[in-house]
Amino acid sequence: MKIVHLTPGTGNFHCGSCLRDNHLVKALRRLGHEVTMVPLYLPLVTDDAPASGGAAVQVGGINLYLRQKVWLLRWLPRFLFRFLDAPGVLRAAADRASMTSARELGEMTVETLRGPQGRQAEDWQRLVDWIGAEGKPDLISLSNGLLNGLAPAIRQTLGVPVLCSLQGEDSFLDTLPEPYRTQAWEAFRANNSSVGCYLATSEYYRGEMERRLGLGAGRVVAVRNGMDFAGYGVAARGPEVPTIGYLARLCRGKGLATLVEAFVVLAGRMPEARLAIGGTSTAADAGFIAAQKERLERAGLGGRVSWQENLSFAEKISHLQSLSVLSVPATYGEAFGLYVIEALACGVPVVEPDHAGLAEVVKATGGGVLCAPDDVGALAEALELLLRDEPRRQALGERGRAAVLAEFNADRMARDFAAVAAGLCGG
Repeated sequence: MKIVHLTPGTGNFHCGSCLRDNHLVKALRRLGHEVTMVPLYLPLVTDDAPASGGAAVQVGGINLYLRQKVWLLRWLPRFLFRFLDAPGVLRAAADRASMTSARELGEMTVETLRGPQGRQAEDWQRLVDWIGAEGKPDLISLSNGLLNGLAPAIRQTLGVPVLCSLQGEDSFLDTLPEPYRTQAWEAFRANNSSVGCYLATSEYYRGEMERRLGLGAGRVVAVRNGMDFAGYGVAARGPEVPTIGYLARLCRGKGLATLVEAFVVLAGRMPEARLAIGGTSTAADAGFIAAQKERLERAGLGGRVSWQENLSFAEKISHLQSLSVLSVPATYGEAFGLYVIEALACGVPVVEPDHAGLAEVVKATGGGVLCAPDDVGALAEALELLLRDEPRRQALGERGRAAVLAEFNADRMARDFAAVAAGLCGG
């Protein structure tokens, strides 16, 4: 099959959706499919070489924002458009992305989802025309549901099926202020008829999005995430002291504040325990991070906690291999949680809240322990019990690693994705 895969980039930090997409595209190519990965908005940031091969960003984020805000800017000279789409300019803009207000973010999201009826219709139509000029594909794959406003133009202009992945859109849309939250969900649902099939990253998220989008059975298919685990391995020696780890965006929604409080509780009972925090951050996260550091200092624990922001791949592996256990106690319904399978690929067991996609992945791998969600005491107790039981930690880590290597690898994900795509393409 000839597939065009559209992925929004972040410009300056690692994103789980980008990592998943990069592994998916490379694995599809190994299966013999012709796949073009097209970055949107901002340059892609991935652990290894991007599957886009350095392709130019289409529908650059600066141009899209300016032309929506000021209609007359649509008639800027083309050389200025090209300058604003340059990778360096886009990355510089990404560093200041947190300056966009909630209202502006809501407006942009709604207009994107409205597609042909939105203020961005001209920009999206230009992208669809460009795809057709490059050679009409058999199928177009959208990285996430926030791009499904493209589906009507794709169907009308190119006449090819659209396969749209679902990767945690609800946690973003539900944080938009009103009236944009309601408007965004309405616009999202209005595009359902132009999408051939939605792919959810877990069974939990399949059911959740069937309900949120008002879709019948079979319109959303679960294809669990997978990764290429080259470079992931078990440490030759475990950590010298019990070490709890975190690896996700450094924000409230991922449960970092919950983990910090659990460590404060645990630290008095296990004076030898340490907390190692790593993950991505943006300027918008600075205040929250500072508050967590202050909380730990007030508890007299600053010296027992390490911080690493925006880790490279080598730093990420080193971080994971330094842990006794990993916990990312997300406070919302996590669609999947790539960090779980990354930790398990290094033989590190996990402690996660018993809800949403996290519970599904932990149960499927057998590589961890579940506890009550949003419960500091329950999290502290589960961590303590596991830290004091080395044989159990080792058994969970070994079982989890075997499961993710066998069932959560990129090639399996690509085969499942290709089977759905082939069905849409009629063969």
